[in-house]
Amino acid sequence: MSSTQSRTRQYIYIALLCAQGVIIGLLERMIPFPFAFAPGAKLGLANLITIVSLFTMSVPDSFFLMLLRLLLTTLLGGTLSTFLYSSAGAFLSWLGMLLIMQLGEKRVSMIGISAAGGILHNVGQLVVASAIAGSWTVMLYLPVLAFMGILSGIAVGIAANFLFEHVDTLQRLRYTRLKE
Repeated sequence: MSSTQSRTRQYIYIALLCAQGVIIGLLERMIPFPFAFAPGAKLGLANLITIVSLFTMSVPDSFFLMLLRLLLTTLLGGTLSTFLYSSAGAFLSWLGMLLIMQLGEKRVSMIGISAAGGILHNVGQLVVASAIAGSWTVMLYLPVLAFMGILSGIAVGIAANFLFEHVDTLQRLRYTRLKE
């Protein structure tokens, strides 16, 4: 296969994952969250796409996918403030998961990486909220959001594990990525 064909396949893969992430993100916005003690908390289901990208793509392609997904989700149903919160959370989560992945699968599982990403996403959002409010007291909400982030991160990590165990294409792409 030529390098042009290979790159075209990679662009198609990025586009497919981006479309899935946008759809999941938009659907998730429609789900009412039942926990009144944690307003603003979400399940973080679109982070499943981030986990898949980190385990199957190069770092620049994974970063590009994250940016593209943020922009499209915002354009299709968000506001400037949701973009600010989401981008801070997504970038910090992506970077943290990428760094934790460097420890290796023997030290940290996919579920642990995902749980850390859930917490870091909330930290990023609270940093932006603190900057907008001009007060660090917003960070007092971190324990509640961290707990919710851990729970949702574990759920997303379990789903990602399931996908990697049962989808042959993801198994092959993960193996190829590990060999790089």
